[in-house]
Amino acid sequence: MDINYLNRSIIKLRNLNYGFILRLTDFKDLWILNCCEGCQYRIIDKGYKINNMSKIIITSLHINNISGLLGLLSSLNLIGRIKSLHIYGPVGLKYYLDLGKKYSHTNFNYIVYIHILKTGLVINHSKYRIYSLITKNQYQFIIIQLEQYGTFLLNQAKKNYLTPSPLYGKLKRGLIFLLPDGFILNGCKFTAVNLLGNQFFFALKPYCNRKIVENSLFSSIIIYQ
Repeated sequence: MDINYLNRSIIKLRNLNYGFILRLTDFKDLWILNCCEGCQYRIIDKGYKINNMSKIIITSLHINNISGLLGLLSSLNLIGRIKSLHIYGPVGLKYYLDLGKKYSHTNFNYIVYIHILKTGLVINHSKYRIYSLITKNQYQFIIIQLEQYGTFLLNQAKKNYLTPSPLYGKLKRGLIFLLPDGFILNGCKFTAVNLLGNQFFFALKPYCNRKIVENSLFSSIIIYQ
C-alpha cells in the first residue's frame, strides 16, 4: 500500500489540513482520506487517474476537508464516469452534497453511495479492511492489510504428478486433502511462507492520548493530523 500526501497547509495547530491518497498495491483503486481544495490536481500530479477512485472518506464537514469534493465529483461526471462511488462521512454530508448539486444545477451520471461513519468496520475489501474509532467527535482509522498467501510451488506440484487444475488454488489456500489411497496432500507444503499484512493507523488529532497509543501498538505506521 502506498500512502501519499495530498495537501499540507498549517495555519494553526488545531486546523491542520491533511489529505491522503491510499493506493492499493494489488488493484488500480484509489482511496482518499479527505478532499481538500485542489485535490484532483494533486491526484493527477502524482500520476494517478481520478477515474480509478472508488472510495472517499471525509472525517468532518470542516471546509478544509470538503472544499474540493464537489469539484472532484463534477470532474468525474465530465469525464464520463459510470461506475459507482462510495463516500464515507459524518451525518450531514448527504445534505451538503444535495445543496451543492442544487445550487450548481448539477446531476451525476453515476451513483454516489453515502455511508455514515460509525465505530466499527467501515470498509470490508477483499484484501483490506478499514475500522473507524470515534471518540468525542474525533476519528481514528485502522487500515489492515490481510495476510497474503505464499507463492504456489509449481515444481513441487509436478513432482507429486499433479496436473494444472482448480486443485492448485485450493492447495495455495492451505487446504488439506486425503486421497483414496490414504496419501495426504497438505497445502502448506505446496506454497511458500504466507506474508503477513501491514497495519496502518491514522489518528486525526494533533495531540496524543492513551487511547490513541493503545490503538496504535501493533501498527506499522502512525500518522497524526
